[in-house]
Amino acid sequence: MPYNIFIVVGARPQIMKAAALARALDHEPDINYEVIHSGQHYDANMSGDFFEEFRLKKPKYHFHIGSESHNIFIAKFLLEFDPILEQDRPDMVIVVGDTNTTVAAAIASSKTHIPLAHVEAGLREFNRDVPEEINKIITDAVTTLFFCPTATGINNLIKEGVSKKIYLTGDITLDLLMDDSFVMDKNSTLEQFDLPSDYIFMTCHREANTNNHDTLSSIVEAINKIDKTIIWPLHPRARKALIKYDLLTNLGNHIRCIDPTSYKESQSLIKYAYTCITDSGGVIKESYFHSTPAIIIDKQTEWLETIEEGWHQLAGPSSTEILKAYNQIEVPIVNKQSLGDGSAGIRIVRKIIEYLKKEQ
Repeated sequence: MPYNIFIVVGARPQIMKAAALARALDHEPDINYEVIHSGQHYDANMSGDFFEEFRLKKPKYHFHIGSESHNIFIAKFLLEFDPILEQDRPDMVIVVGDTNTTVAAAIASSKTHIPLAHVEAGLREFNRDVPEEINKIITDAVTTLFFCPTATGINNLIKEGVSKKIYLTGDITLDLLMDDSFVMDKNSTLEQFDLPSDYIFMTCHREANTNNHDTLSSIVEAINKIDKTIIWPLHPRARKALIKYDLLTNLGNHIRCIDPTSYKESQSLIKYAYTCITDSGGVIKESYFHSTPAIIIDKQTEWLETIEEGWHQLAGPSSTEILKAYNQIEVPIVNKQSLGDGSAGIRIVRKIIEYLKKEQ
C-alpha cells in the first residue's frame, strides 16, 4: 500500500518547487501525493496557470484564503487544515520555502504528530524584522527531515543544535531549469517584449521594500538614473505600493512595467538580461543558474554563495549603493553551480521513502 503525502503550497514559487518535486514523486509507486493550496497568492496572474504550465496535479484542497495579515492568515489556514489532517492522516507533510503557508502547515502538522519534511531548510537571513526569517526558524523547529539546498543551510542548522536527518540536496528549483523547454531563444524573447539586447530585468516585492515610502522611493530614484531599458513585471504588492506612494507616474520612460509573466517568460528574460535588479530569492538563484549578474536590493540574502563567487552584489534599497553596484557590474569567469546540479528532487524522494519505510 503506497504512502500518502501532502505537499503544501500557497505562493507562486512554491507551486514551481512542488512541480519539480512532483516529477520525482511521479516515478515512485510507493508514494501517493496530494497538493494542498492555501490560496496565499490569490491573484490569477501569480498562481492561476502555474499548475497547468508545470503539469502539476490540481490541488485536492484549495483554501482560497487570499491576502491577510500574517496572524490572520495563519489562523485561517489552521482552521482549514487541522480537520483535513485529522480526517486524511497523511504519512508525511512536505512544506517548501519560508512563506506564511509554510509555517502554518508546519505548526498544524507538528500539533497532529505528522512527520514534516522541509524543502529549503536551514536558510537564514539573521534579521528577525524579516517576516520570512521568523517563518524559517519556526518551521525548522518542528521539522523531521531537513532538506538543505546548500552547505550553508546545513551549517546553520548544526549551529542551532540540529544533529539528525539533515541532507544536502541542492536547490529544487534547478531541477526545472535543466529542462530547456522552460526557456525561449533570445531573439524570440527580445521580439516578444520589444526589448533591446542589453535590457535589465527587475523584480521588487518584499514587504520591507514595498511597505515603506522612503525605501521604495530610493529604489525608484536609482532605476530612474540607469541608462538601459528596464522591464519590470509588477507583483500586485509592488503595483499597489507604487500607486499609493504616487511613484508609478514618476517612473522614467525607459522603465517598462508589465503584468507578472509566466515561468518560461521569466526565465527567458532573466537568462538574456544584461543584469537583474531584484529582492526575490527565486530570481537570485535563477540568475545565478543562467550566469546573469544581479544586484540584490534587499539588505540580506540566504544565497551567500552567489555573492562569494562575484555573480551578485548586495546593494540593499539604497539609491547610492544600487547605482554603485550597477557601475561595477562584471561577469565572473567561473560559475561553480554551487546551488545544485538539478537532482534535488531525486535525493529528497529517496530520503523520504527511506524514512517512511524505517519509521512507519
